[in-house]
Amino acid sequence: MPTLPDFRLETYFSRWEFTARHHLTASDVQTMTVAELLALADDDGRERWGTLALGYTETYGLPALREEIAATYTDVGPEDVLCFAGAEEGLYLAMRTLLEPGDHAVVITPNYQAAETIPLSIGEVSGVALRPEDGWALDVDEIERQLRPTTRLVSVNFPNNPTGAVPDLETWTRLVRLCEERGVLLFSDEVYRGLELDPPATLPQAADLSTSALSLNVMSKAYGLPGLRVGWIACRDPQILRRLERAKHYTSICNSAPSEVLALIGLRARDAILARNRAVIAENVPKFDAFFENYQDLFDWAPPQGGCVCFPRYLGADGVEAMCTELVEQRGVLLLPASIYRSDLTATPEDRFRVGVGRRGPDEGLAAWAEFLEERR
Repeated sequence: MPTLPDFRLETYFSRWEFTARHHLTASDVQTMTVAELLALADDDGRERWGTLALGYTETYGLPALREEIAATYTDVGPEDVLCFAGAEEGLYLAMRTLLEPGDHAVVITPNYQAAETIPLSIGEVSGVALRPEDGWALDVDEIERQLRPTTRLVSVNFPNNPTGAVPDLETWTRLVRLCEERGVLLFSDEVYRGLELDPPATLPQAADLSTSALSLNVMSKAYGLPGLRVGWIACRDPQILRRLERAKHYTSICNSAPSEVLALIGLRARDAILARNRAVIAENVPKFDAFFENYQDLFDWAPPQGGCVCFPRYLGADGVEAMCTELVEQRGVLLLPASIYRSDLTATPEDRFRVGVGRRGPDEGLAAWAEFLEERR
């Protein structure tokens, strides 16, 4: 396997994520303590936690956890679920297992970097850009034009990171059907599902719509529990899951037993947790609205349609890279500049930056950002 390039986002975060005073670009919702999570446990969850043996777990995942994951779908059963150590392991192994040299993949941009760099290390990849001039719309016609006889997989992420975009149901269904008709696997990263600004706009999960689709999810983003490192892929093709399970034997082998029980507790309390997390975003968005309202000459802003991140435009003459660098160095306010999301597949906007609206108490960070901007006027 060729050496993968540096993961720009993680490299940037390794420098600033735990040293910056104000994290205004977080990709997850405000987390909770173990005590807070355990307070949501049912009797079975408390019993499992109190009597937990710290041995190896099943490669596919704790059976009760897989049952609870399956309950978040309409047509997926526990036998259709394979757990991973976070979403990144699932993404990595899916691309490494399902793609071979000579295969072709189609990936939307902008994206989570691994979604394109891993396929690029294996075979040929074409990009299809979301359209910023049209609310980051998904162009299914362009995806269809990019398909080849060798196309094995189409990779998408909705609600999208970093744009917060969510396609309409008709567009989404059309994409699923296109992949089915062409015999192409649809890899759907759905880690932000459940945080839609308009809940009725929540899309059906790909694995529910097609037996040839893979749905990736995780406890990290919408659930706000990234420290658990528990993710999963749902797919109704048993041969695909079996291949992924064999590949997992070379990576994590199995998940952490404490994490699986805590993830089970969290999923059983998912209605309460997702309602809490949507409330955090609903409280924060007006604060960001007010901030950007004061600087209309510098920013083009719209909140995320789904998830807790979005990709505003910076209009300042100094450019977004300089603004983000000086802001974190001088005021300790962390944002992700456009260069983090550059792509080798398509042109990507150079005047954007990622903002996160899922953490509680952004007020101090917004105030420090405002002071920074006022000093430069």
